[in-house]
Amino acid sequence: MAAESTPGTGTPGTPGTPGPRRRARGRRRGPRGGRRTGVLVAAWAAAGVVVLGGAGAGYVYLKLNGNLESVDIDHALGTDRPTKVDDGSENILVLGSDTRSGSNKALGGGADDGSARSDTAMVVHVHEGHRKASVVSIPRDTLIDRPECTDTDGDVHHAVRGVMFNSAYSTGGAACAVKTVESLTGIRMDHYLEVDFSGFRKLVDELGGVRVTTTEDIRDPESHLDLGAGTHRLTGEQALGLVRTRHGVGDGSDLGRIQLQQAFLKALVEQVGDVGLLTSPKKLYDLADTATQAVTTDSDLGSVNSLMSFAAGLKGIGADHMTMVTMPVRYDPADPDRVVVAEKHADRVWKALKQDRPIPRSATEGMATGEAEGVVSAP
Repeated sequence: MAAESTPGTGTPGTPGTPGPRRRARGRRRGPRGGRRTGVLVAAWAAAGVVVLGGAGAGYVYLKLNGNLESVDIDHALGTDRPTKVDDGSENILVLGSDTRSGSNKALGGGADDGSARSDTAMVVHVHEGHRKASVVSIPRDTLIDRPECTDTDGDVHHAVRGVMFNSAYSTGGAACAVKTVESLTGIRMDHYLEVDFSGFRKLVDELGGVRVTTTEDIRDPESHLDLGAGTHRLTGEQALGLVRTRHGVGDGSDLGRIQLQQAFLKALVEQVGDVGLLTSPKKLYDLADTATQAVTTDSDLGSVNSLMSFAAGLKGIGADHMTMVTMPVRYDPADPDRVVVAEKHADRVWKALKQDRPIPRSATEGMATGEAEGVVSAP
């Protein structure tokens, strides 16, 4: 194995999607960008700080509770949704957005216009018993039929055919993103979680960096990422560059980037278990403070107590018990920069989750991949 590299610096690039941008909807301090990979860290850290707070537990609780932002998705969507299944499993939509304002502007690039678009999305299915999870990434460039939806401000957005998946969030915020995913999958989302650019970067730095091994050089001028083949301890900015790059490895598509994101998430989950947080209350507090400022949740998870309960249900899931796939898609014959849902294969994925079963390998065989699998892994 190659020697571990010295952490460097880098400013992530701006691989975005053309089109109009609008402010995300919901109750929040201001626009938030997103990276999905800090969510489990946020829940675990928030729970741990409250446990270790001692005499200062009251202050710690109020401080962390005040950090959290939430959106009332259930109220916005009403009753016209898939049936809620009470079988011990849970479905969580984890979303990242490339907001271009505030501290995220330097990370996301573009104009400081307060707008937001969903950059990445994944459906996390926690199986009954909460010992295993299946994760399905939804490519943002997927052409879909967006259903009519009502955002959290009460504004109605009419249905549109043949638009990109990430237009749901830019049009109607978190509520419309959830509505679109439920329409696409036929599965009720029990929870919603979103993490921002700057929060993701700080989380990685609070953890002391995340170690990954690359099997080939990854160089992308757009994300200022320059990694030689070998083992690296990535800084927050390097990690953000890695999960955003699409030109440095694979076929240059969003699908390749998803494969890098999934590999990084597994490395992050493995490291959280080894970081020794419980031996350092200050380190745990600093991490929880950063994490709870970075995350936006649905209203049911919008308190530290709720996050504690949520975290308790996830603590038994390690990287070895996470199955990660991309929603089955094919490249659009009319536009190689877009993909379309491979409906028969995708139906097998969603059927498996509805029945709380493992996703069959046949569901993803022969689908477009992005050609970046195996390039990044935990050392």
